Amino acid sequence: MRSTAGSTTPTGMRPERADRIRRFSLAERSVHRVTGWLMLVCLVTAACLYLGPLAQLVRRRHLMATLHEWSGILLPVPFLLGLFSREFRADLRRLNRFVVYDRRWLRAARRRLSSTEARPAGKFNAGQKIYAGWIAGAVLVMMFTGLLMWFLGFLPFISRTSAIFVHDVVAWAIAIVLIGHMRKAYQDPEARLGMRTGYVSRSWAAREHSRWLPHEDRGGRGRPRIGDTDTSAEEARDD
Repeated sequence: MRSTAGSTTPTGMRPERADRIRRFSLAERSVHRVTGWLMLVCLVTAACLYLGPLAQLVRRRHLMATLHEWSGILLPVPFLLGLFSREFRADLRRLNRFVVYDRRWLRAARRRLSSTEARPAGKFNAGQKIYAGWIAGAVLVMMFTGLLMWFLGFLPFISRTSAIFVHDVVAWAIAIVLIGHMRKAYQDPEARLGMRTGYVSRSWAAREHSRWLPHEDRGGRGRPRIGDTDTSAEEARDD
């Protein structure tokens, strides 16, 4: 698509409607999608190696082991490539920062309160921040223990049995957490739309991420700036 005279939409970008707001860039969506597929390959091949009935059904154990090992090794690659994106780096800073109203969100979640006033959130809510940090740590543990199992004698003071035990326990934890993540995504079609197209409705943003939308309105046409309201001084008064 060519830009016309006076157009504010960059060439190749979808024109933004008044009722929509840009939530994720192409780079962010690509990182999420590729990481998700690699994680799915890891889990499916692990199931084929670990569960007897599936192993007998598939039978190609060497192929499953190879796919499992290399999909695990490649897991950090989308993340590392995403660091070249300014929007991706900005969202990493948001995910890595807990603010006053995140504690309010967690208290409301424990009490099962669901109103916008009870659960204030910036671009990412407290639950999403905890999930992102947990899954990143779990993937590192899986890679470390997997390498110990692959390269015998790499760290002789850690036994292969211990590495297998930790690897299996964390794998089950990841599977359970990912099922919960997908269940939450299934319950929120607008969130899935945002990850699929990059855009969400302003009404959804106002309802689910009230501390993010006012900044987007000030920042101009849904193009997130680096320092959104997650770091504004007014948050200190919201405890």
